Amino acid sequence: MEAKTPIDFSSASGSLRLYAEACGPRDAPLTILCLHGLTRNRADFDALVSRLSARYRLITADQRGRGKSQWDPNPANYQPATYVRDMFQLLDRLQIARVVLIGTSMGGIMSMIMAARQPTRVHAMVLNDIGPEVPNSGLRRLRHSLNTAAQIDTWNDAARQAKRVNELAFPDYGAADWAAFARRIYAEDASGRPVAAYDPAILDGLNAADLSAVAPDLWSLWTQFSTIPTLAIRGELSDILSADILATMAAQHPNLITANIPNRGHAPMLDEPAAQAAIDAFLAGLES
Repeated sequence: MEAKTPIDFSSASGSLRLYAEACGPRDAPLTILCLHGLTRNRADFDALVSRLSARYRLITADQRGRGKSQWDPNPANYQPATYVRDMFQLLDRLQIARVVLIGTSMGGIMSMIMAARQPTRVHAMVLNDIGPEVPNSGLRRLRHSLNTAAQIDTWNDAARQAKRVNELAFPDYGAADWAAFARRIYAEDASGRPVAAYDPAILDGLNAADLSAVAPDLWSLWTQFSTIPTLAIRGELSDILSADILATMAAQHPNLITANIPNRGHAPMLDEPAAQAAIDAFLAGLES
């Protein structure tokens, strides 16, 4: 894998400095933009970038309030519609006319909104454990787990907290897996203490009585994507993308390919063999 190229760019409003990275050949047959979930950042895609960047160009971005991107002083801006505008700004900055979107959870919601707003720009989509509808029971579970505070003083504490919040999704993870997981979602402060790599205010939408800001109903858009090749990946243990919702998605989208990932909840890391095989075949199909 070649070295990652850092990208500093302005938000759509011009008020924030945002961060992304690019890796892979500029003349690649496909350019892929990877979009992370609510409390996550570009590090979730490190394994994917390492595996695919020999052939494809991959762009990974930290949404505002996450990773190396600036926090927004107005928490009301922490919503998918704002992030989408930022991502179009990034694509414009890089002069990318056509892109494949890989979106995990919130990143999948962003992908669908992007496809609805600029359909000719979206070559294809990979939706990782997300659909046009999110069950309230799953959102309530996320809200409870993300709002349960823990004292984090060491990296061992961070790994234990990562496990507590996410062990339903990764029941086979061991100590080394949780240590690596913690390194993706925490950063060190000036004293070397692990701190969450996101602005706590991004949870305001999840904590609101009306959850539509964090998980809007997108069924009205879904039928617009029938000509956009789409791969929908579902963790078989997921409470965010149910089997019934996935079946309805397939019934309304003749170009939808689905993949179920064994022993995974919300959301697969995309390093699982079944996920790798599905993504590889999907991208190869786009080339042909």
